[in-house]
Amino acid sequence: MSGQGAKNWYIIDGYLPYKGKVEEEIFEGHEAIMILNCQEEDTEVRMDIFYEDREPDRDILIAVQAERVKCIRMDRPEDIGGIALDRQLQYSLRFRSDKNVIIQYGRMDIAQPNLAYIGMMGYSE
Repeated sequence: MSGQGAKNWYIIDGYLPYKGKVEEEIFEGHEAIMILNCQEEDTEVRMDIFYEDREPDRDILIAVQAERVKCIRMDRPEDIGGIALDRQLQYSLRFRSDKNVIIQYGRMDIAQPNLAYIGMMGYSE
């Protein structure tokens, strides 16, 4: 199983959407990162957040247990090392893991009544 995934991942199009809710629905604008650890050992993932107009936030530690998935909401500072991202701010992410993992990104954008969800794999190397 050691060949599953990669140690370095990148999400280029981070953009925390408008937070409001669709009327009479439970949907809330957000972004999420899913990290899958298929390995038989726990792993430590370090996340860096890069911005257009300021220095990056680096080395945010994310622990992922063996053979588990870790879901991180980018609008919850407690999930990302206490960092509060501004809504509608462009950013990019880099992940560095001590073991191979798989990383996927998702965004729920509710800026219009018919809303949109995008899910994509990160770029790995």
